[in-house]
Amino acid sequence: MPPQAKALHALVKKRTARPPMDWPLLIIVLTLVGFGLVMLFSSSYPAGYYRFGDSYEFIRPQMFYAAVGIIAMLIISHIDYHILHRFALPLMALSIVLLILVLVIGSEYNGAKRWINLGFGTLQPSEIAKFAVIALFAHIVSLNHEKMKTFRYGVLPFLLVLGTIAGLMLLEPHLSGTIIILGIGAIMMFVGGTRLAWFGLGIGVGGAGIAGAVLLVPDLVPYAMTRIQMWQDPFNDPNGYQTVQSLYAIASGGLTGLGIGNSRQKHLYVPEPYNDFIFSITCEELGFIGALLVIFLFVALLLRGIYVAVNARDKFGSMLVVGVIVQITLQAALNMAVVTNTIPNTGVSLPFFSSGGTSLVMLLCEMGVVLSVSRQSAVKRL
Repeated sequence: MPPQAKALHALVKKRTARPPMDWPLLIIVLTLVGFGLVMLFSSSYPAGYYRFGDSYEFIRPQMFYAAVGIIAMLIISHIDYHILHRFALPLMALSIVLLILVLVIGSEYNGAKRWINLGFGTLQPSEIAKFAVIALFAHIVSLNHEKMKTFRYGVLPFLLVLGTIAGLMLLEPHLSGTIIILGIGAIMMFVGGTRLAWFGLGIGVGGAGIAGAVLLVPDLVPYAMTRIQMWQDPFNDPNGYQTVQSLYAIASGGLTGLGIGNSRQKHLYVPEPYNDFIFSITCEELGFIGALLVIFLFVALLLRGIYVAVNARDKFGSMLVVGVIVQITLQAALNMAVVTNTIPNTGVSLPFFSSGGTSLVMLLCEMGVVLSVSRQSAVKRL
């Protein structure tokens, strides 16, 4: 073969070759999903049987959403993540429309309107809003990373977005989702290069926003105060039943747990054993060792995510990974803190474990974006 033909053949091969999969990251994600499905079935089948006459009421749709999410994740991992530059603004507009729509036609549960009934399932707009914030912030930072020290580029657009999203979510009310989105935004701003001095301004604006929310939505005050009073002494508060039962479950697990399927608290003692308080059932059945395993998996995801972000091809990819990993690990940390009564009950779910189709599919799609960034980065693979 002539040298020119060899060179052309090598160039074509290089351009058409598929970048390798980030197997360590994929294995961590699939392990979390598999572990989550096992614990969801174990924690939910009594509630499904007692309340609906079907032990598979919660695990059946979750397995379907997991399959859809995994397929979507693998497909997205082969798509160039730079396409999100085009969709960052439309996705944010869509999330705002959905957050307004849920206030009008949303299904109310436990005093909150967070879900839109689609007939065949439910849609939680706040889950879409989380990724919309990540995509838009990554877009803004990548375009203006040299101007992030200024107020105009490093503060103002982020405040406008966070103020709008947080305000709409407080109207649901959805305090935990608001905290998570504000946390994602703050960390992405910090990593993106916003001056520390501006965060002092942000605290002031946040305080003013809270005061405004109190004036506009007075129902938030008793809602929040009830949670705080319950947190301070759940054993002597009539509203602390759920937290008390969660603590009983954790204490019952001991070092090695009662064994998969042997939890007592999931038999309608813990009101939401398949959702916000699934970690307490995990502790009861798998003990301290099982709890450490769950924590280890989320820490492994965090460390791998940091590695991918540091080695990303460009600022946009790096910021996307930072946002996704912060969302997942922050949400997991808040959930575990609530379950152990370290912080007041905020109604936050455990990623990959808690029941919820919208959340699981969105999480897996986001991990597909992270895998796409990893494919085009300098990350070392197995």
